[in-house]
Amino acid sequence: MLDCQRTAHGFHILYKNRMVLAHDPESPWICVGQGQGQFRMSHGSFKIRDELHGSTPLRTFEIRESSPERVEIHLGGELVARVEMVRGRLEISFKTLNQEINRVWIRLAAVAGEHIYGCGEQYTRLDLKGSKVPIWVEEQGIGRGRDLITWLANRAGGAGGSWYSTYFPQPTFVSSTNLFCHLETSEYAELDFTDPSWHSLHVWGVPEKIVLDTAETATALLESLSAYLGRQPALPDWVYDGMVLGLQGGAQVVQQKLETALAQGIQVTAVWAQDWVGKRLTAFGKQLMWNWRYNPVEYPDLPAVIEALRARGILFLGYINPFLALEGDLFQEARDKGYLVKNPAGEVYLVKVTTFPAALLDLTHPQAREWIKGVIKSQMIDLGLSGWMADFAEYLPVDAVLHSGESGQSYHNRYPVDWARVNHEALVEAGESDRVVFFSRADYTGTSRYSPLVWAGDQLVNWSLDDGLATIIPAALSLGFCGIGHHHADLGGYTTVLWIKRKKELFMRWAEASAFSLFMRTHEGIRPEANWQFDSDADTLAHLARLTQVHVALKPYLKGAAAEYQACGLPLIRHPYIHYEGDEALHQQKYQYLLGRDLLVAPVTLPRRRVWRVCLPRDEWVHLWSGKPCRGGTLDIPAPLGEPPVFYRAHSPFAELFLRLRTPDRR
Repeated sequence: MLDCQRTAHGFHILYKNRMVLAHDPESPWICVGQGQGQFRMSHGSFKIRDELHGSTPLRTFEIRESSPERVEIHLGGELVARVEMVRGRLEISFKTLNQEINRVWIRLAAVAGEHIYGCGEQYTRLDLKGSKVPIWVEEQGIGRGRDLITWLANRAGGAGGSWYSTYFPQPTFVSSTNLFCHLETSEYAELDFTDPSWHSLHVWGVPEKIVLDTAETATALLESLSAYLGRQPALPDWVYDGMVLGLQGGAQVVQQKLETALAQGIQVTAVWAQDWVGKRLTAFGKQLMWNWRYNPVEYPDLPAVIEALRARGILFLGYINPFLALEGDLFQEARDKGYLVKNPAGEVYLVKVTTFPAALLDLTHPQAREWIKGVIKSQMIDLGLSGWMADFAEYLPVDAVLHSGESGQSYHNRYPVDWARVNHEALVEAGESDRVVFFSRADYTGTSRYSPLVWAGDQLVNWSLDDGLATIIPAALSLGFCGIGHHHADLGGYTTVLWIKRKKELFMRWAEASAFSLFMRTHEGIRPEANWQFDSDADTLAHLARLTQVHVALKPYLKGAAAEYQACGLPLIRHPYIHYEGDEALHQQKYQYLLGRDLLVAPVTLPRRRVWRVCLPRDEWVHLWSGKPCRGGTLDIPAPLGEPPVFYRAHSPFAELFLRLRTPDRR
């Protein structure tokens, strides 16, 4: 399994007959150095640069041990690398002999023509070959391109994003040659895929280890990777029974809008009222009061409301994040008990989120974790909530002073994992993990063990290929290579700024994509009055009603795909190449996906298009709406509103179910 081969001046290490490491004094596989990182945070977005104080290629080496199970290499008197087989995978661990080392560059062998996927949730680029990808938890940013809205967002306070900025980075990548690599570290890192001969892993610290595996097939590789990283908890049955209708404005408004939806035939499994805690009006829009108790003014007798809805088969979801509003009693309690992140002066760190400051829970403090779990259990689960958005967690400042004594820089990427963990533990301790669901936005390695559902964050309510509707597809696909199988997005997007406002066609096309996903949930957006909503006209109501009916009809198929993820780690939204490895054309497609094994979905992601080009894998397919048989290849397909390009495999065991989804109605 493991083979260390000497060369004239160096060595090669082969794993399962594949070269993974190549060392030569003229081209060493490891370089070490010292540096000082410079971080500037604004509204959860970071500008990062390195002041490098020196670097040393480790040219000399001594192999102290070599067997089919383990190789130990001493490098330049600076570092010891142990390469060994652990539970069927290859692990490379490191021990430093020089405590001043805080920069490491590691080269792994690359393969000509390979495609690279993963690195967490990537919204713009899917195939990362040729890219250098920073790994740092932050806001995805507004715009994320070289356009006017990004420039204006940066001018207004640094809130503009880059193509790589993401809530959910992860130092994990998958090669189309059926190799995965995962870097175990929480430090800032850069994964560089620009050289055709090697992949360079640059870490601001000495990583704990690198984990690699290869497999005969892409599906077997994802099974190994997800088994190592951990698979998300299974979802309760109710999530498949309709859409989650995002509403706000108080109990009376929520009830009125819900009745409108039900009267028009919209299948609703739950109401999501993010403003259950009350709201505040800011220059950014309608935001929430971050004091995690229900607001009796806007939601009088909420427990009774929740119980009445449950009697009708409709559940109630809320919202929480790890911040505390300075006006709230929970802030005062957490401050007095020392449960909040401190600044270098030893005071409570007041973090400016949009237009107001808030305090951040110190999740390195064991008692703080128990305290917030108690809040979740008493104020949310006991209230009757069936789920919530577990928002934020990307804002920890690098100069934060933490209870554990570790640096904010080292803990920054782990903070969202602990946020997901306390939410998960609250469910388990309350005995409600099989009924209650939370969905998270900021994440990192380890989140898949805790968060049952991830959502794509705050897209613009437009057609932008950098930050709009289209980006939710590569986001889901890239996370599928990182152990995440349960993913969804705000139906209609979220961010409304300046001239960017949600229009009818965008809402309708987004609803089509959402219907062919795991979890269908609307969001009114940051400025609800400026956006087209589900009830803005009768046509939109009818459109959404039909799509929710399609979504509910897919329940047996979606549950089967979810069971497949639990069994072998294949995500529900998956890249088609993993089942059609010989089809090179599929690697050029980043705006279409397989939903489970048997549905090919290619959402319309541009305005005013009624014909859409699709690249079908080499198989026998049936166009869902017309019943027309199709073979693999590129074709232009009619795509009127209400009939997004969807195909099913002709020999699918669910073919009869798909047949029942057809309708003659066309818009």
